[in-house]
Amino acid sequence: MKTLAVVAFAAAVVTLSAPASAQFAKPEDAIKYRQSALFVMGQHFGRLGAMANGRIPFDAKAAQENADVVAEMAKLPWAAFGAGTDKGAPTKALPEIWTQQAKFKEHSDKLEAETVKLAAAAKTGNLDNLKTAFGSAANSCKACHDNYRAK
Repeated sequence: MKTLAVVAFAAAVVTLSAPASAQFAKPEDAIKYRQSALFVMGQHFGRLGAMANGRIPFDAKAAQENADVVAEMAKLPWAAFGAGTDKGAPTKALPEIWTQQAKFKEHSDKLEAETVKLAAAAKTGNLDNLKTAFGSAANSCKACHDNYRAK
């Protein structure tokens, strides 16, 4: 039942996010959307990190479910970084996102690719594979945060 709920949620998110940039009537809507997507992704990523770092026991099924959510959520926030969304609500997004759009896109593309690899590694049911893919995905997150997120 839990797997069905995760799959249904991911399908709904993907379906609803396709026209996301057109859905933002106000900059604060875009900011809230991207912050929410990143929050959900972070929650599931944290669960994987806890397994990869031995803070909780490895559970192959839970790892796969969480990694699938992370991979889907990694596709979502980028549409909400459009022009004019640098202001309108409290945000930690740095101005470089809008002045270095090509570099920012490289980071978002890299994160999406690494989360796909993370989901594939989780499907193997092997903790070592998960650890390796988690490290690469975490480095991708960190690189973007280092360059585009205020402390």
